[in-house]
Amino acid sequence: MNYSIVFDQVDDGSLPDGFFYAHVPALGLTTHGKGLDGARAAAVDLLTLWIAEKRANGEPVVQEREAYFSRVEVLDAVVGA
Repeated sequence: MNYSIVFDQVDDGSLPDGFFYAHVPALGLTTHGKGLDGARAAAVDLLTLWIAEKRANGEPVVQEREAYFSRVEVLDAVVGA
């Protein structure tokens, strides 16, 4: 099975420097790890456990069909009185 993962560098002080969040949008799952490799490995571990749990309970395993990602720029809004 293939799932898309979106990585975000953690910069809010909640984790030490060099950590990344790994989001699996198709499943609404998020984990984290040190560096991109650590975050990717954590995501694979999470997905493996998630799939095993679903199968153990006889629940369907959602598979991602396609993923599209984009980035947009949002300009600062001026708030008027």
